[in-house]
Amino acid sequence: MRLARYLAHGGVASRRAAEEVIRAGRVTIAGQVVTDPARDVDEKSGVEVDGRPVAPEEREVWAVHKPAGVVSTAREPGGRRAVTELVPSERRLYPVGRLDADSTGLILLTNDGELANRLTHPRYEVPKTYAVRLERAPSGGDLERLRGGVGLEDGPTAPAQVKRVGEREIEITISEGRNRQVRRMAEAVGNRVEALRRTRIGSVDLGDLESGRSRRLSAEEVSALRAFPGPDAATGTLWEDSAP
Repeated sequence: MRLARYLAHGGVASRRAAEEVIRAGRVTIAGQVVTDPARDVDEKSGVEVDGRPVAPEEREVWAVHKPAGVVSTAREPGGRRAVTELVPSERRLYPVGRLDADSTGLILLTNDGELANRLTHPRYEVPKTYAVRLERAPSGGDLERLRGGVGLEDGPTAPAQVKRVGEREIEITISEGRNRQVRRMAEAVGNRVEALRRTRIGSVDLGDLESGRSRRLSAEEVSALRAFPGPDAATGTLWEDSAP
């Protein structure tokens, strides 16, 4: 198995992040520093990161209902609580993507680097759905602009699925993962997000999971996530204006 993949399976980081760890000279094999992510290794190779042995561990995926004020990091140096503290697992889990501290809802935690990469890499276009309350009621034109894509400082957004669910409430599904994207999209049409809750990632739904609680995904749910379609999963289909 290639070294970067081995580190990902060992829960060190995603495969892409593991490659950076390797290139930084933090990885040794049998006591020798190795900087080639493609180096073949196995459990008998003596792989260590920062002097700590690395071995494949059982992979876990958890769904967490993140409350406001909790940060989407593996550990928080300040006084705020980290999302990893909400999961009763001894594994070295890390968040798959992020939610702003003031946003709530579904976030996944895992030690499976390959799955994390699939869920976050732009080429897979895994859709994420958000329940959004806006400062003012959006017009039909505002919703059409969001559906077609709006211009942001880092480039235009891809088409989104948008439907109205209340006077000031909308549901929006995007397949990108830019920083504070849904909030910036609202600002691009002259509005502002008052509350944002992520309700779905790919095939996993928040459901009735209570705020601050977590649950481990079943093997069937994890398999569904791995098999979830990529580019065809979020096509920007226009939903009826009746109901990030």
